[in-house]
Amino acid sequence: MLPEILQRYPEMQVPADQTVLSQGQHCENCFVITQGCVKVFGRSAEGRELVLYRINSGEICVLTTACLLSNDSFPAEAISETAVTARVIPLQDFRRLLGESEGFREFVFDGFSQRLANLMQQLESITLASVDQRLLRYLLSNADHKQQLHATHQYIAIEIGSAREVVSRHLKSLEKQGLIRLQRGCIEVLRQAELSAMLPES
Repeated sequence: MLPEILQRYPEMQVPADQTVLSQGQHCENCFVITQGCVKVFGRSAEGRELVLYRINSGEICVLTTACLLSNDSFPAEAISETAVTARVIPLQDFRRLLGESEGFREFVFDGFSQRLANLMQQLESITLASVDQRLLRYLLSNADHKQQLHATHQYIAIEIGSAREVVSRHLKSLEKQGLIRLQRGCIEVLRQAELSAMLPES
């Protein structure tokens, strides 16, 4: 539930596949997503990308919040995955509301703490889990009701923090074992139970 005080601020619309914030950009507004999804990802000097998180309806961006509080530049990239509608709160109002509105303050810091916990889990997964484990979890979590996943190898590599060549090699190995079937732009999970059994018990 969004704080009622946000209703006084204007909405902005962003088409799909548009840059919302660029790395190094100075943050001047707090954006609260009311419809759609924004992907936030990091990019290395070599061009490698890693998805950090997604901002969905009713959420704010934890990195933007941190930048507004510390007056730092945005350290990642944010792109709209769908058409997006968002409430726009200027920096001065953001800081004033944190001090004056208990509801807004709880909304901001609840979202901040939850996202930070998710980021820590992701960091732990990338640091400790092998690529094949991350890939298996991704396949099992994202396959649809037909046990199909429509994504390129490059897209999956970005999602799990690996390289396309590594992902392709692991996928081909799974296909040779008869666990999945690879098609152009589509992966079909053939033996879900056996893929699950390959993951360590949590």
